[in-house]
Amino acid sequence: MLHSASAITRTQPVNDTITLDETDRHRRRLRLTSDNGIVFLLELESARLLRENDLLQLSDGRTVRVLAKPEPLYIVSGNDTTHLLQLAWHVGNRHLPTQIRRDHFLIRRDPIIKTMLEQLGATVSEIESGFDPVSGAYNHDHQHQHA
Repeated sequence: MLHSASAITRTQPVNDTITLDETDRHRRRLRLTSDNGIVFLLELESARLLRENDLLQLSDGRTVRVLAKPEPLYIVSGNDTTHLLQLAWHVGNRHLPTQIRRDHFLIRRDPIIKTMLEQLGATVSEIESGFDPVSGAYNHDHQHQHA
């Protein structure tokens, strides 16, 4: 039986997980199979990035937790906050998906971008990690409360 998932919740007990890379987590409608074999149809109102730890509510009441599959990434650090912001500006100017942290950011591996960042004085290290980039200004998820 094919179940459907049309809601995202954060407060239900978890019955299974689904591990997807960032590209596969940006969906609206797609047939998926959970890590333990639950087959379901993802049916959201609009395309959105499923975030690490989102819970998909299935039509039969079960929930499936979204996990971010490790991907080949770079950790980019600067000499100080201003330098890091300058590095982030260069990456943003190239419209690269970026996951921002307090003292570093993560981007997908690209040797040309790595060379550019190193020439700008960045420290660039390779890592395998889940990738959860910031959504674009015109395609953001409303996960905050409006006053």
